[in-house]
Amino acid sequence: MNRGPDGEMALTLQITRRGDLVATAPLRLTVAEAERVHAALCHALDQEPVPDDAPECRKAIQYPGGRQRF
Repeated sequence: MNRGPDGEMALTLQITRRGDLVATAPLRLTVAEAERVHAALCHALDQEPVPDDAPECRKAIQYPGGRQRF
């Protein structure tokens, strides 16, 4: 993910077909759009197991009283 001089973010998408790379394309997002994508991905991944190499935002936080939040 890169941030441009105008504040927009650019994420390079890789388009594949049956495992073969077909093309790459930049996805340009405003900060608000990037926040919505981030929230949607967090919601979609909520019930998935967290891989060991996942970013910190995917790791569970243990709060006093034993409840967990992600």
